[in-house]
Amino acid sequence: MKNTISQALKISEVSESKIGQVDFENLNFGKIFTDHMFVCDYVNGEWQTPEIVPYGPLTMEPSARVFHYGQAVFEGMKAYKDDNGDTFLFRPDENFKRINISAERLAIPEFPEDYFFEGLNALLKLDNEWIKPGYGNSLYIRPFVIATQASVSASEADEYKFMIICSPAQSYYSGDVSVLVAEKFSRSANGGFGYAKAAGNYAGQFYPTKLAQEQGYQQVIWTDASTHEYMEEAGTMNVFFRVNDTLLTAPVSDRILDGVTRKSLITIAEKEGIKVDVRPVKVSEIVEAAKNGSLKEVFGAGTAAVVSPVKAFGYKGEHYEIEKQENSYASYFKKALMDIQYNKAEDTFGWRHKV
Repeated sequence: MKNTISQALKISEVSESKIGQVDFENLNFGKIFTDHMFVCDYVNGEWQTPEIVPYGPLTMEPSARVFHYGQAVFEGMKAYKDDNGDTFLFRPDENFKRINISAERLAIPEFPEDYFFEGLNALLKLDNEWIKPGYGNSLYIRPFVIATQASVSASEADEYKFMIICSPAQSYYSGDVSVLVAEKFSRSANGGFGYAKAAGNYAGQFYPTKLAQEQGYQQVIWTDASTHEYMEEAGTMNVFFRVNDTLLTAPVSDRILDGVTRKSLITIAEKEGIKVDVRPVKVSEIVEAAKNGSLKEVFGAGTAAVVSPVKAFGYKGEHYEIEKQENSYASYFKKALMDIQYNKAEDTFGWRHKV
């Protein structure tokens, strides 16, 4: 990871920070943003001079293709501050690789590695005071790319805007959640772009999630589009099932996001000698495990929530409670991962990157 700031990077600072107006003890996730943002335009077949400018509105043509054909991909990552005031990123190389994988699937040009890391480092140093120390506190980082070419013809754009905005964050979910297993709706299908962090993937989730919430559930566990017989993801997270002392999780595919938290938890589990079975997980086997008592835990894994325990799930009109475990895998994994992220434990995996 590069730590030098390119001479090509132009920085325009705010005249006065708005940080004094922010109540960091009462943050709503994704509602407050830092003073600055990173911007780089793609024009005439190449990425232009990157800039860091004051956070603010964009001026775009109403015919910009992102509004009409959804050419938009994004990433979610975090910066953490330890008790010494040092700032760290967690596996940022994975986020960089994944945003370009997503971009390729939507015919968006690849973003240069040096622009990404040098711009991100400069942005985090400029808005360093927004990164608060303490467990649960972080700076949520949202890199994204949108098609800006003014045209409503149905083809890929030839002008784009790459941006990074940042939002101070506390814990994303509070308490355990209840989920509804999808029987009709799907988030992705074979041959689609479920593996990409594309805006349209998330837009398609909102309506089924709303219907689940009307039934008293917070999220949906998505099932495969072909048969709805296999568990795939939970809400916007990868999902794990603990049956007795074995962890089950679906393999990544063109339907399932290759989550950074997911792969990190699998690595930690394997190091600790916890059996992990990465394979298609049938809804019927999880229902049966819930009935016979062998289903010990279900939890989601993702950047925003880290680990989000599931206390109950619904399927075909039945409601299944999951008994809370005294020494849960979910709590162990969350602490193990956060100890690395907040520089409270040795990073034997090389995941932590100092800014």
